Amino acid sequence: MGIEKLHLEDALEDSPQTRSLLSVFEKDAMTLKKYTTGLHNCCQRIMKAQNELCAATQSLSQHLRDFEIQKFPLESDDSVLSSTLKQFSSYLDDVSSIQQVLSAQFSETMMYPLSRFLQADLEEVTTLYEMFQMASNEHDNAMNRYMRLPKKRESERQRSEHNEELYLMRKKFHQTSLHYYSSLNALQYKRKCSLLEPVMGYLHAQRAFFQMGQDAVGKKEIEDFLNNISTSVQGVQQEMKAETKKTVELIDSLEQQSAHLYHAEPMVDMPYIPPNTTLTQKAGYLYVRSKQLIATKWERSFFFTVGGNLMSQTRGELAGSLVLDLNEPGVLAEPHESDDRRFVFQVLSPKSKRNIVLQAENEREKDEWICTLNNIVRESGYVKGKQGSQAKPKERTPSANSLSKQGSGSVSPDQGSLGSMSSTGGQALPRTPAPTPSSSFVAEAPIQFDLLSPTSPNGGVTSSLPGPPKRINPFDQSSNEVLDTLDSAIDSATFVESFVVRFLGSMEVTTDRGEKLVHETMRQIMAARAIHNVFKMTESRLVVSSECMRLIDPATNTLRTQFALADISFWAAHPENTRLFGFITRTKAPEATHSSFSCHVFECNISAEEICQAIGTATKLAFQALMEKKAMEKIHQVKTREKHLLLQNIQQLEDAPEGEEEEEGGSLHNLPLSPDGKYLVLTAADESEDAFQSGDLAQPMENLTVEPLKQTISDSFDTEDVEPESEA
Repeated sequence: MGIEKLHLEDALEDSPQTRSLLSVFEKDAMTLKKYTTGLHNCCQRIMKAQNELCAATQSLSQHLRDFEIQKFPLESDDSVLSSTLKQFSSYLDDVSSIQQVLSAQFSETMMYPLSRFLQADLEEVTTLYEMFQMASNEHDNAMNRYMRLPKKRESERQRSEHNEELYLMRKKFHQTSLHYYSSLNALQYKRKCSLLEPVMGYLHAQRAFFQMGQDAVGKKEIEDFLNNISTSVQGVQQEMKAETKKTVELIDSLEQQSAHLYHAEPMVDMPYIPPNTTLTQKAGYLYVRSKQLIATKWERSFFFTVGGNLMSQTRGELAGSLVLDLNEPGVLAEPHESDDRRFVFQVLSPKSKRNIVLQAENEREKDEWICTLNNIVRESGYVKGKQGSQAKPKERTPSANSLSKQGSGSVSPDQGSLGSMSSTGGQALPRTPAPTPSSSFVAEAPIQFDLLSPTSPNGGVTSSLPGPPKRINPFDQSSNEVLDTLDSAIDSATFVESFVVRFLGSMEVTTDRGEKLVHETMRQIMAARAIHNVFKMTESRLVVSSECMRLIDPATNTLRTQFALADISFWAAHPENTRLFGFITRTKAPEATHSSFSCHVFECNISAEEICQAIGTATKLAFQALMEKKAMEKIHQVKTREKHLLLQNIQQLEDAPEGEEEEEGGSLHNLPLSPDGKYLVLTAADESEDAFQSGDLAQPMENLTVEPLKQTISDSFDTEDVEPESEA
């Protein structure tokens, strides 16, 4: 094969020519070790990269599966994108499994032979090199000592010792040389095997990997899936291009339309735009004047009108704050002359003795703000409806605490009236499914943000009246009715629980039940509060009892409103936020032909599920009490009727002469007896025999006389204190 070798026969002689040839082999071995170490590093890098690719593929697959559990506000739960990514993750799992097999094959066919060559063969040559150098030095020292023996005066013993030492060192050197030469010769053969095996193992593993990949990923179904996804992606890209084109055109149009707004004060060459004097809502930035000691300060804020209130909001605030209630008597907006500012106007409120000075950007803005504020004052806080339709009140701002998050949920029972409930936990009886939330709201129905006092006979919340009457101050929580303690109905209730709640709002709905309807009402109310920057709520104490539900002012113990349990048709908590719940009530006006329904939404400090459970327990107990009451009334009516019939039958009997009470067989001639002669027949012939065999209504006939019978029956019914009813 043309492989150079060290001649083992020359090992003992150790000539300079042999040493020169040995140095060539040693240099070759050191170069081979250095190269093999670099090759091992490259293969180790491939191995690490393969392991990292396996881990990265697994991480990518898991990340794709996690898409469906993410809460994207603009992504639906059942979107096509979620199912597509989930399908991709399953394919990536197959790829990751194949990559793990490839990693294992790299370890066995590439890394193991190369590591064995480095650790066994090359390290052995290095070790033998060191041993050869030591043996060579020891042999040279022993030879030098032997050769220095003097010719005279030398004993036989010393020559023998040095000769034996030289023998041992030469033998050791020869044996070490033979092993060393043999390893260097074998290294020339191992070089070709050990360097080719790793690369061959790498290619074999890759071929197997590609074959398994073709079998796993090259399926027809995957090809069809990828083609469909590619078509969908191309369609989305086309839509995005079209949308981008529309967006660019819209931006150009908006820039052209807004050209006259770039100047705070219009240029003289621009066309004149008159102010709109019919506005009832307006929003924009104004400068408001405030006094600090002896100086005057102007600050820029965003002002807007909502629910008959002038509100302001700075850029750092999350919600707006009330500046002035425009429904106060005498409120007036008018121009104002200022020494250092232009386009200034003021809003006067004689009741609160406030004078709010504001500055607009130009004369047109100033006139529009003045007209808008005066229009709101003139209409008592309400916005006129469209032409030909009845005016509807605007959304009102609430009163009390801070704006809440969105939130909490549970399925609620429905009793209609208490008589229609089941006796198992107050769950609703089966009925026609409620319509979808989008179709369950009354068209243009206002959202009520205030708690109203009870005006209906059942104590429920009344619906909004048509027309624009004077709006009460929404931040006034006073009430004329003061409850020092709960009334006797609550005191005698078998179940009472109290919770701290905050009223978020209510709106009219078209049906009396539906969990989705309650959740959609919550969303509508929370969205309206966010849009109109309504951030205050009325805090109340909700008392849930088996008699009724009441909302009480916790500060003054005044009754705000109450709901009869018979009017509460459905309640539910929000499925995500555990602090929100709502319930639906029925309200029927005396002149109305059908009932109207309203959904009321509240926020609480505890889990809304607890309040829903309390309402369910209260309605269950109320239903049981109602059933027991009806049963007692029925028993009372039966006893009263039977007493009346008894007295009528007994009054028709003639008194028997004294001493003739008993006749043959111990029976009575003039008494209406049963066929067996043991009981008195009290009613007509159509009465069943079983009705007279119940305790006090049947008397044994042994040793019975007429007078004692009359007295006994009269005494038994007198103790019940019941007025006899007329016979039906």
